[in-house]
Amino acid sequence: MKVNALLPLIEAENLTPGVDLDKEVLCGYSCDLLSWVMKNGQEGMAWVTVQTHMNVIAVAVLAEMACVILPEGIDMEPDVLKKAEEEGLCVMKTKLSSYEICGRMHKAGVADKDA
Repeated sequence: MKVNALLPLIEAENLTPGVDLDKEVLCGYSCDLLSWVMKNGQEGMAWVTVQTHMNVIAVAVLAEMACVILPEGIDMEPDVLKKAEEEGLCVMKTKLSSYEICGRMHKAGVADKDA
């Protein structure tokens, strides 16, 4: 699944309109502990997190993730979104919970990180 297909699946809004939405989503993950995500992050991952600071972008870019997903309508500061856009990282938000986001991705065939 590509990022552009994930957006409608989880009823999300793209907060970084200048980025490439054709990146392949290879797996999904939900975690808010950055050190844990640094250990377990993977290329092509769609990462669901409530964290909104600059380090989220750094971790996602370092792991070459496909996107970052903010649940429950959480906003991210403009300077952090600008950095994400500069790095080519899609950040999206949705009103859905982390649980619902992951359930929809799983049902649509997005694998767990260890699959």
